[in-house]
Amino acid sequence: MLIPSIDLQGGRIVQLVQGEKLAIEAADPEPWIARFSRFPRVQLIDLDAAKGQGDNAAMVAAICGRLPCRVGGGIRSIERAQAVLGAGAHAVIVSSALFRDGKVDLPFAQSLADAIGPDRIIAAVDSRGGQVAIHGWRTMLPITAVDAVRALEPYCAEFLYTHVDTEGLMGGTDMNAILAVRRATTRRVTAAGGITTAADIHRLDRDGVDAVVGMAIYSGQLAIDDLAPPEPGTRNLRN
Repeated sequence: MLIPSIDLQGGRIVQLVQGEKLAIEAADPEPWIARFSRFPRVQLIDLDAAKGQGDNAAMVAAICGRLPCRVGGGIRSIERAQAVLGAGAHAVIVSSALFRDGKVDLPFAQSLADAIGPDRIIAAVDSRGGQVAIHGWRTMLPITAVDAVRALEPYCAEFLYTHVDTEGLMGGTDMNAILAVRRATTRRVTAAGGITTAADIHRLDRDGVDAVVGMAIYSGQLAIDDLAPPEPGTRNLRN
C-alpha cells in the first residue's frame, strides 16, 4: 500500500534531499490534501519540531482534521505524544527518543506504551551505512535496524524503516535491507527512502511492506491515481 508523505517546514510542504537540501516547496497545502484524501493513511512529519526549531502545530492539527494522519517530528516525551494524538493524529511516529546511550531505551519505550498504548505507536528505525541513525540522521549508533526492531517489538504496533542512504535521491531503494527488517518482526512494516516507482510499491506490497513516498510524488515522477483505493461504490479495475 502506498502512504503519501507530507513534510512541513516553515508553514510549507517541502521535500528535502537526504534530509537537508531543499528540493521542492509548496506554500498551498490544499491541492495535496485533495489528492491524498482517498488514501487510508497519510504520513505527516513536522520537520521544524524534529529539529527543535519551533513547530507547525496549527497546520498539523488542521491537516489531521481532514486526512487520516500518522504524525512524527519532535515526539520526545509522553506529553508531546499525547498532545499530537489529541490534535487528531491516528498514531505517533517516535524515533530518536527511543534510543539512549547507543542502544534502545527500553524504559522510555515501556512508559510510552503504557501511557498511550502500543497500538498508537509507530517506531521509526532509520538506517545509514548499515547502522541506526538518529538526531536527524547525524548520530550513528553501534546497532543495526534489525537489532533495534527486535528490541522494540513489544512496545509498538508498527515500524517505519527509512533507508537513509537512498532517501530523496529518486534512484530506488535497498529491497534486501527492507526485507531483513520485515523478517525480523511480526509487526506491520512501512518502508521509506528512495521508493520511486509503482513497481517498487507493488514489490514491497507482495512482501507485506507498505511504502511511504514523498519526492517521487511531488516531482511528478510517480502518478498516484492508479495507486489510490477506488472510490466507494466503484469497481477497482486495476490489475
